[in-house]
Amino acid sequence: MANYSQYWRQAWRIGLQVVAALFLTSIAWVLVYRWVSPPATWLMLERRAHAPVGKGYYGIREDGRRISYDFKGLDEVSPHVPLALIAAEDQLFLKHHGFDFNALQNAVKTNMQDGKKLVGGSTISQQVAKNVFLWHGRSYVRKAAEAYFTMLIELLWDKRRIMEMYLSVAEMGDCTFGVEAASQRYFHKPASRVTPAEAALLAGVLPNPLRFRASNPGPAARAKQRRVMRNMRRLGGINYVRELVEE
Repeated sequence: MANYSQYWRQAWRIGLQVVAALFLTSIAWVLVYRWVSPPATWLMLERRAHAPVGKGYYGIREDGRRISYDFKGLDEVSPHVPLALIAAEDQLFLKHHGFDFNALQNAVKTNMQDGKKLVGGSTISQQVAKNVFLWHGRSYVRKAAEAYFTMLIELLWDKRRIMEMYLSVAEMGDCTFGVEAASQRYFHKPASRVTPAEAALLAGVLPNPLRFRASNPGPAARAKQRRVMRNMRRLGGINYVRELVEE
């Protein structure tokens, strides 16, 4: 009995040390990325290794799967870009602290009513946590890790850095990550020269950039573009993000 208790205490101490090490490592990881751009993400590596398979996917590169990724700061892209992303994905981005509980609740209700078409309620902060720090997939463990990293980046980064990460690492086509790579691929110009309509088009295809086309967009992509542009105007145009951009 004494030996059993001793082994249990030793295992408990080792477990606590492992948890503490993981906790400190995660904080250091997030702090480093506050100033350093990620060299790659898990999804980039996955896309580099394997072509995505799905019905209706567009622009898949079967050969020469080289990742296009060029990290840009907010002062290096058109101010229409962060505005369009907020208008399309998370209109409360500048106000919430990582989670939009009303959007999550509405998404749960919608998914329960229509199990065939899943609707997400993730904020831009949650998507950054998922895109930058986590693997691709769906599981309760991954959702818990997403919530944890969302809290960390909201605590250790400012909104400007969160937006820079999002617009630079979000998947915007097969092997294409970030608005700079997307702008070069689809519009043949840098993201600093993107027009409001082009920014709205890029933001509109984000829910599924492998199905919706930013180049030669179809009716669905055009409809999303128009919706994003209406939201951009309703938010007040680039004045809405001026404080974010000029920090």
